[in-house]
Amino acid sequence: MPVYNEEATLRRIVELVLAQPQVYELVIVDDASNDSTPQILQEIAASDARVRLLRHDVNRGKGAAVRTGLAHCSGDVIIIQDADLEYDPRDYEVILKPFEEGTAQAVYGSRFSKGAQGVRVYSHYWGNRFLTGLTNLLYRLNIGDMESCYKAFTADIARKLKLRSNRFDIEPEITAKLAKLGVRIHEVPIRYEGRSHAEGKKIGWRDGIQAVWTLLKYRFID
Repeated sequence: MPVYNEEATLRRIVELVLAQPQVYELVIVDDASNDSTPQILQEIAASDARVRLLRHDVNRGKGAAVRTGLAHCSGDVIIIQDADLEYDPRDYEVILKPFEEGTAQAVYGSRFSKGAQGVRVYSHYWGNRFLTGLTNLLYRLNIGDMESCYKAFTADIARKLKLRSNRFDIEPEITAKLAKLGVRIHEVPIRYEGRSHAEGKKIGWRDGIQAVWTLLKYRFID
């Protein structure tokens, strides 16, 4: 769980994550928050032995926090969880089912698949659809939601990704490298309650441009 200045939602999201019976470890990476997030995290870590707390000394971005977290996970299957309340941990059951059935190495929770529920902020909707379409075109995939936070994969696959992104370009990098490894990405419908920039969403149009460059870079250059 990458975290940066999420004091308003942090206690609730951690409570929801730890309430899921599939969770035996929660690795939280505080990306140098400057609100009350560090104090809240200390209290959370002291109250539950499953919580493993890490912190960056300077703000490095979501991608850097994800990379730090992945390097310290000990489970067989890893799910990336944002610290806001856009994504519902009750969906872990449906995300993990393909792994339990032995049919998947990577699963994405899709906000746009049939059966998905919740509220979408349409200022971000079309950008997501464009980036997903470009991903499918470049990497010969057939996925519906490349930018979804809910990306899950086996620990073995995580070690092979060799991620380098520091910001929100971690999303297309993960997808590009899964595709280049020949890993099939399963998708399942999830709940989603989108939030606007006024409500604290941090991704912006510059990150969309960076995502396009990342997709092109890993397809044709790197």
